[in-house]
Amino acid sequence: MPHDIVNGHIGHHHHPHDHNHPHDHDHLHSHLKPEDQAAELQVLATQFIDGFVQAADKASYLRLAGVPFERPGAGSDTALKLVDVELKTEWQVGTASPSFGSRELSYLPFPGEMVRERVNMELVYVSMDEKSLLDIRQFLKDRMDGQGG
Repeated sequence: MPHDIVNGHIGHHHHPHDHNHPHDHDHLHSHLKPEDQAAELQVLATQFIDGFVQAADKASYLRLAGVPFERPGAGSDTALKLVDVELKTEWQVGTASPSFGSRELSYLPFPGEMVRERVNMELVYVSMDEKSLLDIRQFLKDRMDGQGG
């Protein structure tokens, strides 16, 4: 076994690696392609939203998830306060993309069984001077990247 986990830490054995990585890091990192990471984030966001909707105590759910109730403001010295959680439901009923050699979009309406519901969440922060929306997918991405909330 190349790595031992002792007390939650990974120990490295000195052995040849058959991949091109620096050897001064943990091997518990992701090699997801951007589209795979986006899909993973969408799954995480869906689960997060489902948990929030079902939570009896919504504020406690947010606290347990590490959602900050105050954030620094961009344009002022005062902190932004979390005041609202917005859920938005969208139904994708088709696609539109640029057409080759035309200013007209190529439009493909979906048959009924392909119509998909998408739910997204935004955290609404305010101060006396500004309002800021934090998309839950960005919050989750920052957490995955180790940047906190």
